[in-house]
Amino acid sequence: MEPKSEKTPPAAGPQNLILEDRGRLTVTGVSRMLSCDENAASMETARGVLTLEGRQLSVSTLSLETGEVRVTGQIDALSYADTAASGG
Repeated sequence: MEPKSEKTPPAAGPQNLILEDRGRLTVTGVSRMLSCDENAASMETARGVLTLEGRQLSVSTLSLETGEVRVTGQIDALSYADTAASGG
């Protein structure tokens, strides 16, 4: 069996969340932005799917090369879900 030549990010790597005054969130370890509107944002991270809820949310920085996302607005909730999809 030949090794794959594609570069893929590690399944679980380092990740940090820095929340400043509930108005600015910096997330590292992001591999893909799934959705974003003024009330919610979801992103695939090294530790699972991270969902933010709030008001007037906006992505101010998105760098998939470095895996960093910055979101501004009023952040009311953060939650994780496993990345494994359920069958059915």
